[in-house]
Amino acid sequence: MKRFPLLLSGIIAITALASCGGASNNSDDATGADSAQVVTDGTDMLPSAEGTLVASANLMSTADSTQQIGTAKFYQLNSTQIRLDVVIDDKSRADSNVAVHFHEHGDCSNKGEGAHGHWNPTKENHGQWGTAPFHSGDIGNIQLDNNGHATKSVTTDRWSITDGAANNVIGLGIIVHGGTDDYTTQPTGNSGPRIGCGVIMKQ
Repeated sequence: MKRFPLLLSGIIAITALASCGGASNNSDDATGADSAQVVTDGTDMLPSAEGTLVASANLMSTADSTQQIGTAKFYQLNSTQIRLDVVIDDKSRADSNVAVHFHEHGDCSNKGEGAHGHWNPTKENHGQWGTAPFHSGDIGNIQLDNNGHATKSVTTDRWSITDGAANNVIGLGIIVHGGTDDYTTQPTGNSGPRIGCGVIMKQ
């Protein structure tokens, strides 16, 4: 007769463990649902390698078009999501912010002015990524370390590489600004001079 209470206790314990496991799975699902607007930044915080490299841009100094100051690489993660990894290496801008935006034209002439204004296919106001409203190319501020190095990664479903699509990023310009985006001033964020420029090219 003493075995019955022990058996009952074992069944209760197993049921409790199974319940905890279900709660953990639900939490994972909730995290995945928010992944369309993930942003990470820092000196060495790029995600581990995943996805397929589908596009890239070499970011060149507008003062010297032979000097590379960074890269932008685009990875297709699934049918809807693309991750952008930006790396900046510009010792002349050490310990300062730079602001990065997608611009309408892949034209780096006239010290980046050929890229024209911000790319804004959704016709929203300029702002801070992830806090509506914002342009689909409002990558925002990147803090450089004392060596002028920094990274920023953005994962989103706002971009594609599909020909003819309104959100196709191929052929756009990427501008690196020498100031801090205030996320408020329209339509540019008062981000300062165009110190770097690159064109997004399909791989």
